[in-house]
Formats: sequence, structure tokens, C-alpha cells
Amino acid sequence: MKESDVNFFRPLWRRIAVVVVCTVWAGLELWHGDVTWIAIAVGFTAYAIWAFLLRFPKGAPATEKHGGDDVPPEA
Repeated sequence: MKESDVNFFRPLWRRIAVVVVCTVWAGLELWHGDVTWIAIAVGFTAYAIWAFLLRFPKGAPATEKHGGDDVPPEA
């Protein structure tokens, strides 16, 4: 994930909201019975659980700016 994505999903409620939306979508597809969309929705749900709940970085992002973006920090 890019640093901007990590910062956006840092609050736990946003990550849980994505997982819940994917789970509801998978449930609707199960109810309708379309096998292709069931597989897609369950895949998205599984990936969301893995990426946002199990493997999400725990610490705060380490971004320090030392001048402009193209200038390396001095030793």
C-alpha cells in the first residue's frame, strides 16, 4: 500500500467499514445466486479482511520532511 493509502485507512472504523461493505455485498450475491459475482465478492471480502485487519501496519507512519521532496536529508 502507498503511504497515502495507509494514512487514509489508519482509523480502525474505516477499515471495518470496508470489510462490512464487502461482506454485505457477498451476502447479497449469495442471496441472488450468481456464482461469478459470489466468487468476486467473497474474494474482495477475503482480501479486505487480510489487508485491513490482519496485515495492516500497526505503527504510525515514519514520514519526516527535511526540506523539499527532492532534497535528501543532510548527515
